Amino acid sequence: MHALQYAATLPADYDMEIIRDRVRTRGHLLDAHEGLGIKAYGIRERGVDGSPVNQYAPFYLWADALAMNRFLLGDGFRGVIRDFGRPEVRHWMGVHHERGPSAGAVPGSFVRRTQALAEGTDPATAVEEAMTGQRRLARTDGVHTTALALDPRHWELVHFTLWEGTAPATEGDRFRVLHLSAPGAKLLPTGAQW
Repeated sequence: MHALQYAATLPADYDMEIIRDRVRTRGHLLDAHEGLGIKAYGIRERGVDGSPVNQYAPFYLWADALAMNRFLLGDGFRGVIRDFGRPEVRHWMGVHHERGPSAGAVPGSFVRRTQALAEGTDPATAVEEAMTGQRRLARTDGVHTTALALDPRHWELVHFTLWEGTAPATEGDRFRVLHLSAPGAKLLPTGAQW
């Protein structure tokens, strides 16, 4: 499993209805994309849920690295570049994934929390401790999907959790989900992935 996210930060007075319309008219294009586990079309709006910015920031869990590569180098991502400029694409190796009790529901939000691993921290110990929390979270009512991923370049963990409704006020960035493409959700490996 691979996790990926890019963000288009938009002006403070940007009409976010433009993004909603974009997702309404184009979101379905990845509903059958081979190799994609999940794409959550996320937005943040300035002043909502504590967000300081307007942002379009979809989050992906890929079941197949080749499919992810084809997406990034293909026509779909060319459209993102054409419309928003070439964004920085963050990428993490998946280390844990679980479906929650609301996996069959339509998610309304997600939370992305990053955790830097301090110098001298044993990465394996940090991942094990984080996975313990993710397993507990995966059993929480309202959780659709939870995943943990690692960036070994910056030694950072990313915790990603999709929620059926509004995400609880917790640490991390909160996004509203406008659409979910999940053609390969059941192909994503469950549990520890190392």
